[in-house]
Amino acid sequence: MATTKQRMLALSGDEAVAYAVKQVDVDVVAAYPITPQTIIVERFSEYVHNGEVDTEFVCVESEHSALTACLAAAATGARTFTASASAGLALMHEILYVTSGCRAPVVMAVTNRALSAPINIHCDHADSMVERDAGWIQIYAENSQEAYDSLLQGFRIAEHPDILLPTMIMLDAFVLSHTLENVKVLTDKAVRKFVGTREIALVRSHKEAVVPFKLDPENPLTMGPLALYDYYFEHKRQQEEAMRRALKLVKRIHDEYAEISGRRYGNGLIDPYRMEDAEIATICVGSTAGTTKTIVDKLRADGVKAGLLRLRTYRPSPKQDIIKALKSVEAVAVMDRSHSFGAYGGPIFHEIRHILYDSETRPQVVDYIYGLGGRDMPPHLIHQIYKDLEEILDTKRVKNPVQFIGVRE
Repeated sequence: MATTKQRMLALSGDEAVAYAVKQVDVDVVAAYPITPQTIIVERFSEYVHNGEVDTEFVCVESEHSALTACLAAAATGARTFTASASAGLALMHEILYVTSGCRAPVVMAVTNRALSAPINIHCDHADSMVERDAGWIQIYAENSQEAYDSLLQGFRIAEHPDILLPTMIMLDAFVLSHTLENVKVLTDKAVRKFVGTREIALVRSHKEAVVPFKLDPENPLTMGPLALYDYYFEHKRQQEEAMRRALKLVKRIHDEYAEISGRRYGNGLIDPYRMEDAEIATICVGSTAGTTKTIVDKLRADGVKAGLLRLRTYRPSPKQDIIKALKSVEAVAVMDRSHSFGAYGGPIFHEIRHILYDSETRPQVVDYIYGLGGRDMPPHLIHQIYKDLEEILDTKRVKNPVQFIGVRE
């Protein structure tokens, strides 16, 4: 049960993100337009123009500059936000690593879009999957409601003094970004109370004084200095430790938000659906989970013990939660809406198979590459995946571990 008043708005996914950022009333937004993310910053610019927020809105000449501006603002202690997609996210690539390495808690919405060439503006997850090792926390939304809710949680996660890692919230291009949906929103007061003000961590300066970890002429310090083999390794190790601490924090903040909103997404890391006694299951991220649930329900009605495991938090990787969720499953199909060219399957498949290698109960695993460039994933194809899993369950053998589904061969 929700403990705070809410109201229903008809919003697209992009508008839901923009509304969440408005309610947080961030200090700085720097962005460059790219389809299908443009609506997020376009709508937010209207809030700025109308005086609904007290935000410094910075129009820049590229996405590389947008993230650089957010990084610089975050380094001074500001709460910052940006949004991007596809080629824009790729152009940020260098600064993604700089931002996480400087421990700047920037929050970014990524409207997942295919990478060119050929030019394509529709959904797949190649853009954010490319950045899975950039040191950013990654959360994938199933619907626009979750995109709104996750944005609010994202600021709490990124800015926590024990974490200080930038955070991406992903939503599928057009399927969510441009589709109208009923979205329940909290009151501005409830949002401000939940998110709070940014707490600045304390560090020891070169003068052995304890000072706030931000750029301040009164307490000078350096962020992102030259660090060769004498210290670079230690910096990277600290980022890994922060990622590991984030596993518990994501769960805790998710639970705190659930108390006031009444909405839960599994435990914040994974969102299992009818997995308690499942013998076969699929694993995916993003909006495809919604369609897959209807197939699971139909199979259950026919007596098939089918389930779905949606990965909500992809970074940090919730290894133990995945193993526990798959404890009764004998055959698993991973659904990858991106591909790692020349590798053995897609990125989620790589991860799941690796995680299960040392598991006491190791199910058969098969990968399905689907939906690249926005190609539809209709119910009959998802149903076919479960039929294949039933065959694997009977034969105890995977004939073709990596398959492309819904493509003209």
